[in-house]
Amino acid sequence: MSARFVALVAGVGFFFLALITQGVLPFFEPSATTNHVTAVIRNDIGQLKWMETSATDYTPLENVGRRVYLREGCWYCHSQYVRPVTGETRRWGPVSEAGEYAYDVPHLFGTRRIGPDLTREGLKYGDEWHLAHFWNPRMLTPDSIMDPYSGLFDAPSEAVKIVKDSAAGNTLERNAMTERLFDFASKDQVKITPNADGLLFVPMVAQGKYPVVWAPNNEYAGGSVKLVIETKEVEALIAYVQKLGMNRGKWRDLFEPQEMEAAGITMPRSAEWIEHGKEVYERRCVGCHGVKGDGNGPAATFLYNQRPRNFTQGVFKFRLTEDPVPSDGDMLRTITRGVRGTAMPPWYDLPLNDRLAVIQYIKYVLAVDRSDPKKPALYFVNAPPGQPLYIPAPPPPTPALIAHGKEVWIQAKCWECHGDTGKGDGEEAAGLKDDSGFPMHPANLTSGQFKSGPSVTDIYRTISTGLSGTPMPSFHDAFSDADRWALSYYILSLSAFSDPLTGEPLKISAANRAALNNPTFETPGPEQAYGLLPP
Repeated sequence: MSARFVALVAGVGFFFLALITQGVLPFFEPSATTNHVTAVIRNDIGQLKWMETSATDYTPLENVGRRVYLREGCWYCHSQYVRPVTGETRRWGPVSEAGEYAYDVPHLFGTRRIGPDLTREGLKYGDEWHLAHFWNPRMLTPDSIMDPYSGLFDAPSEAVKIVKDSAAGNTLERNAMTERLFDFASKDQVKITPNADGLLFVPMVAQGKYPVVWAPNNEYAGGSVKLVIETKEVEALIAYVQKLGMNRGKWRDLFEPQEMEAAGITMPRSAEWIEHGKEVYERRCVGCHGVKGDGNGPAATFLYNQRPRNFTQGVFKFRLTEDPVPSDGDMLRTITRGVRGTAMPPWYDLPLNDRLAVIQYIKYVLAVDRSDPKKPALYFVNAPPGQPLYIPAPPPPTPALIAHGKEVWIQAKCWECHGDTGKGDGEEAAGLKDDSGFPMHPANLTSGQFKSGPSVTDIYRTISTGLSGTPMPSFHDAFSDADRWALSYYILSLSAFSDPLTGEPLKISAANRAALNNPTFETPGPEQAYGLLPP
């Protein structure tokens, strides 16, 4: 018997062995056919609890996106599996469970990991970040090795002229292409902003409306633009990516690496740290915030819902200080956590020294008023951060406290912007804008995507300080501590027992709901989820 024959028999044998063990036997394993998972939910009094639930199938749009994902070979480089080791769980999130893959045929576990694992990608980044990323990954990460997927967009080769409109201001020249894309007879206007290179992104929500080319701060001064148009394919692909990991519910709200609390931290100014911060900024931040820090980076045109922060104005939304200028701790918290629901991602996996250094660069190089070139004014030098507001320990949540919070909601007229049910559709919502002149959309509080953080203390801080540069005021002097705590808990309750991705109510029995609403019932982790262990 020759060695060649033995090798042939062994090769065929191992092939069929692999086929049986990986393609046949898994169907006889009970865990392979289950859709049970453990997920984090928010109960009616604002607490986060682990519970056993069922994974949901992909929607028709998400299924289209999954087919695009397969067709484009995204799974060649990206895996979808969190292994049960410490480094994995601290980087990506909870260990994968069999039920998460109940509707994945074929599964896309992957092994190469040339690109980041995508198991917990859902809602880590906003839709707008993904739009810019698929158009050109190096807009956001200059050293990315991912190919652009610009072919998923409709990008006409011919530039379109910007023309004057006596009523609306600047609009686009009417031709066969723009007539097909927009409705120039519509009274429903949409403002779209080019980047400094004349690239103009047109989202799905802008199509069929009257286009207004909006550049309130001279974001673009040219006479023509190159259009990049969102298509159903890229919309579907983003919907699929946002679904990944979301069968585990609001797990990110309990993700320890992303939980960062800091108050009156101030680092001494250092030329060495500023130089290092510049390197970090150019690798991580310049795509959205721009070289000058003016919020007009190449990716900014894709961020049509909320523009990147303009550091040159010295205005920062999220702070604990009484004065508008934040402390280093405030900025570190924002960079670490990110701004949920927007294109600003969490940077908890960036080394701490990098985060601290980029704060120095923002403070002493970008946050500067250069209206008088001979006397540039440094905001953080001329008006250093004040003392942080004192935040007492939150009171324990109760149904009575939630009911009082609803009364405060009405008294404070939160409904004027956020709507009666908190969906961001109040009567004043349509006309709101930020200090830079861009449209400002009130938060949909029923989504559970809170920009400044998911805890009741985060909500209390936002209510107390307001959001600088936006129409969201401070209620520190208008309402007592007790009222603000009650309002904070009520706001959290608006996203109770809802799907974090769709906002739809979860299907849960009255008995299970009552058990999970027990304030003393604790579920420290997925292993102790309600439904696995008796309450």
